[in-house]
Amino acid sequence: MTKTHPDAADFMTIRDWVFDLDNTLYPHHVDLFAQVDRNMTAYVSKLLSLPEDEARVLQKSYYRDHGTTLQGLMINHDIDPNDFLKKAHEIDYSVLEPNPVLGAAIKALPGRKFIFTNGSVPHAQKTAEALGILDHFDDIFDIVAAGFTPKPEADAYAKFLRRSGVDTDHAAMFEDLPRNLREPKALGMKTVLIVPPNLEYGFAEAFERLDDETAHIDYVTEDLTGFVGAVLAFHGERNMNYR
Repeated sequence: MTKTHPDAADFMTIRDWVFDLDNTLYPHHVDLFAQVDRNMTAYVSKLLSLPEDEARVLQKSYYRDHGTTLQGLMINHDIDPNDFLKKAHEIDYSVLEPNPVLGAAIKALPGRKFIFTNGSVPHAQKTAEALGILDHFDDIFDIVAAGFTPKPEADAYAKFLRRSGVDTDHAAMFEDLPRNLREPKALGMKTVLIVPPNLEYGFAEAFERLDDETAHIDYVTEDLTGFVGAVLAFHGERNMNYR
């Protein structure tokens, strides 16, 4: 049964904390990733000389079928992934506001903290820096480190685990995409899905939304900061103001 408030028994032994980046470490409504999405559509349109509406349909089909637009383009069009990542992440990060409360909460978590993203390290660094939380993470594992194999593919998680040495029996993963939590759950991690308030996803694809298949999701929350703060209460961090 999926829960909305952390249980002490599930988090007291967690030593490694793994966070997705986009729409996880910042609220869904900020819509930073919409800029990346537009850049990807423009890339497909230019690459294949397609009208924007047709390019977007193809882009979304690659994203749905291959985990990322990049993976679909690499498989079907043999593109340079580094060029794609550079152009996809030419965005305005000033729409992000510092979140010192989240930063304090992440810093106080006992053990190591990781960012595990299908984006690039530079994108993750700029995003986390704008949020004021970059210095609280031990490592960033990106799509390049994964050999361009994206979540939700099992190989991406295997590569992350080899590099990080995370013990999945004592780890938790925070994600905004339900399908990206299937493998972590199978590996023994506690799984936390971050959703927008009132499940107002806007124009999100069907597979990006929370549905009735929740066996792989231990917790659902609209408030990452509040959830982490509640976890910290189990670890004696009650003196900090997280709300």
